[in-house]
Amino acid sequence: MKSNIQEKEDRVRPDGLSKVTGALKYLTDLTFPNMLYAKILRSAYPHAKILSINTAEAEKLPGVASVITYKDVPGMNRFGIIIPDQPVLCEERVRTVGDAVAAVAATSYEIAEMALKLIQVEYEELPIIDTPEKGLEPNAIKLHPAGNICHRSSYINGDIEEAFKACEVIVEETYELPRQLHGYMETEGGVVVPQEDGGITVYAATQHGFKDRFQLSRILGIPEGMIRIFSSPMGGSFGGKDELNIQPYAALLALKTNCPVKIHNTRAESLRASLKRHPMKITAKTGTDRLGKILAHQVKIIADKGAYATLGPAVLDFAVEHAAGPYIIPNIETGGVSVFTNNGVTGEFRGFGGNQITFALEGQLDRLAAVLNMDPIELRQINLRNATDLGPLGHRIAPTDSAALVLKEIQRLYQKSNTPSKDSNWKRYGSGIAIAMHGGGLGFGRLDSAGGRIFLNKEGKIEISFGFEECGQGLLSVIENIAIEEIGCSAEDIQIVIGDTSVVPVSGSSTASRGTSIVWQSMQKMKEPFKNKLIQHASISLSIPAENLYLGPTGIWELGKEEGPCMTYKTCAEGLLDSTVLTSFHFPVTPDAVNGGHFLYSFGGVKVDVEVDILSGMVKVMSIDHVISAGPVVSPKGFRGQIEGGGVMSLGYTLMEEVKMMNSQYATQNFDTYLMPNIVDIPFDTNVYAIEELYEGDIYGPRGVGEIGTIAITPAIIKAIHDAIGCWVTKLPISSEDILEKAEARGMLSWI
Repeated sequence: MKSNIQEKEDRVRPDGLSKVTGALKYLTDLTFPNMLYAKILRSAYPHAKILSINTAEAEKLPGVASVITYKDVPGMNRFGIIIPDQPVLCEERVRTVGDAVAAVAATSYEIAEMALKLIQVEYEELPIIDTPEKGLEPNAIKLHPAGNICHRSSYINGDIEEAFKACEVIVEETYELPRQLHGYMETEGGVVVPQEDGGITVYAATQHGFKDRFQLSRILGIPEGMIRIFSSPMGGSFGGKDELNIQPYAALLALKTNCPVKIHNTRAESLRASLKRHPMKITAKTGTDRLGKILAHQVKIIADKGAYATLGPAVLDFAVEHAAGPYIIPNIETGGVSVFTNNGVTGEFRGFGGNQITFALEGQLDRLAAVLNMDPIELRQINLRNATDLGPLGHRIAPTDSAALVLKEIQRLYQKSNTPSKDSNWKRYGSGIAIAMHGGGLGFGRLDSAGGRIFLNKEGKIEISFGFEECGQGLLSVIENIAIEEIGCSAEDIQIVIGDTSVVPVSGSSTASRGTSIVWQSMQKMKEPFKNKLIQHASISLSIPAENLYLGPTGIWELGKEEGPCMTYKTCAEGLLDSTVLTSFHFPVTPDAVNGGHFLYSFGGVKVDVEVDILSGMVKVMSIDHVISAGPVVSPKGFRGQIEGGGVMSLGYTLMEEVKMMNSQYATQNFDTYLMPNIVDIPFDTNVYAIEELYEGDIYGPRGVGEIGTIAITPAIIKAIHDAIGCWVTKLPISSEDILEKAEARGMLSWI
């Protein structure tokens, strides 16, 4: 059943009031007695040997409590969520301008900043690799001992060469995707407080508190049990806070000074040091028979990894997996390489490689449709996967007919236009569509722990805890809504605990569109044992048959008696010794041994209308219609917010956003030179439609939607531009100069 999310209502999110009133304390808002303030000295060069580091003058500055270099790292001087290849503090070599060389703790940020200027670092500049292609050259300087290739990934099925020989139509194109900034409102920051036992308490926004604890343990040389991580709430992340950022430096300084140490990056510091979306160059060659059936699809991906790995290998694997998207292609060959460069580090970002590969895939289908003189939706229908088809890597997945349902609704929307019916002399209007699929969870072969805990605490609250984080995505609402529906209690009966490694169960990170799935699946496993414990206690205490009791608002109720609960949760808590129910499981994964292969997928489609001004070359998106199939909607406002917000992020990716680098130096230094969509760029006419049915027999519940709303926007806009002016765009962000050149080449300006 399709529902328009605009028409549905739900309760106010648990953290809503505190956020809109400013009462909520973020971790970067915290202060402690005797707190010091820290700054990090980062490399002035993208690639250089470190000949010497002299901190003597900085240490003499009044107000400076400590200056640290690599010599002050007691454990492993490396971090990286998968491959620990990034120095905490560089010893002999810097590989990017974001590399940390030293850090200072002082009585104020101003003094710490002054101290940084007194640190003398002598460098010997080295040749730079500023493109992946240079990194692949045989004689290129090696950025890491094993070379410049971070990761290779591939998938081959069928006989690609023979299939191309049988094709009636073949199109080949190269697509170029830019480096994008996450742009979260709260920059990286937090406070580390030393403890009397030699351990630390870390208050720092992160998407993976337990992974941070593990990495800090190795860096500091202390057991994980001596490290407590508070990881929520945070003011946005989108993948950018999945990796360590300021935590090692604040931790090292806190232990050395025995004082709380706070670091909060300025926007310029954040831009210099943070992760970015992977730039990719994707070459695709695709062929069909005369009826539009795709026979062969060959894809080559080159990704700019920047200086260090982070989750780059998994991002490339994800792009390779989704190279065929929601289509069945009998002969496919996909190869990708992720290359180290001296550019800024690229890593995890909302969409996780799906945005880049879908731009190329959907672009190929639109070009094929144009050559075949075929309706682009008809071409997609011919090649669309069926409900029980194997996944894109030939692996078993949860059966789903969502691709067909999404395309059917997109077809309905495509038949209506929200733009003016006639072009003017200088404005052209067009419509475009695209569809996408997105795998949830970390994929086959990767530890993807899930689970939760529920119990009735001493205050009579139903306490529900999970080991992931609230990073602005509305996870608290998801937990609350699912708990109310599955248990029968009210919002006032619930206490949610997340983001504290000392008290929450291990349930993985707030990544990979996995949070909603884990909450729902956990509640299915926990609800009956929990309800039975409370009901059995009430039954014995009140001499009422257990089958006549049920959980409701404020307490345990007896069937047929509506005047109030026969036992409140508070009273139940006073007599019930142990109501705890724990669950631990692995996120659902394909049974087939395919690297990174997913099992649960969400599907989305987009229809957009655009206005192209051929005098200025500017493109304006006039309307966006989203269609999302991800199972039942748990939190309507959160669902709409995720899809609309993701759409706007990809609108920026398509039309304006790029973190430019010149000779491996950031040309973009701050938000004043980094364009992001604002209110005038966002179409007022935006609609979100949800297809809530799951395939018959599906037991996995609602899927996460944090990423699926971002993926199909770009190719839909590109198709709409083609619809308006008859020209294809292959490089993002869209350049007004490129549009003008294309318009002039087609004689569109001859009337001037």
